[in-house]
Amino acid sequence: MYVPTKLFLTKGVGVHREKLTSFELALRDASIACYNLVRVSSIFPPHCEEISIEEGLKYLNPGQIVHVVMSESATAEPNRLIAASVGVAIPRDRSHFGYLSEHHSYGETAKIAGDYAEDLAAEMLATVLGIEFDPDSAWDEKRELWKISDMITQTKQLTASATGDKKGNWTTVIAAAILLA
Repeated sequence: MYVPTKLFLTKGVGVHREKLTSFELALRDASIACYNLVRVSSIFPPHCEEISIEEGLKYLNPGQIVHVVMSESATAEPNRLIAASVGVAIPRDRSHFGYLSEHHSYGETAKIAGDYAEDLAAEMLATVLGIEFDPDSAWDEKRELWKISDMITQTKQLTASATGDKKGNWTTVIAAAILLA
C-alpha cells in the first residue's frame, strides 16, 4: 500500500511562444520539470508531514513517477491576469485525512484566488468532519467557526499569479502539492 508520508508545495511561471513550452518552463520554475507527474485527487494523507521544497527534492530522482495535486492556468492574451492555487486543510486529529484543493482563474488577484483555494479545502474538510456552517458566509466568518470547533488545525494556500505576456506569448502559472512516500 502506498500512502504518502511527506508533502511539499511549489509554484512556477513560464512564458514562451508555444503553450506546451510555457507549461514546461513553469514546471522548471517550480523545480519539478524532470519528473513524470501523475495527477491525483485532493486528499492530504493522514500523518503526512509538510516539508520544504529543498528537503522534498532530496527524495526525488529525474524520471521518477511523482504524484501531484496541481492547478494550472494559461493565457496568450496580453496583460490578462491569471492565477493557479493549491489550498490545504489539515485536521487536528492527524490520523484523519485532510484536503488539498486546486483553483485556477482569470482576472483574480493572487490573494483572491489563494483565499478561494484555502476556503475550498477547509470547506471540504469541514463537511467530512461534520462541522456545521453556512456555505454562503464570508471566509473570515467560516475561519472563526472552524477555529472555535477545534477540529481543523491549519489551513493555508500557495498561489502563482502572472499577467499575460505583452507580446502575446503564452504565459502559464502552476501551483502544486508534491506527495512523497
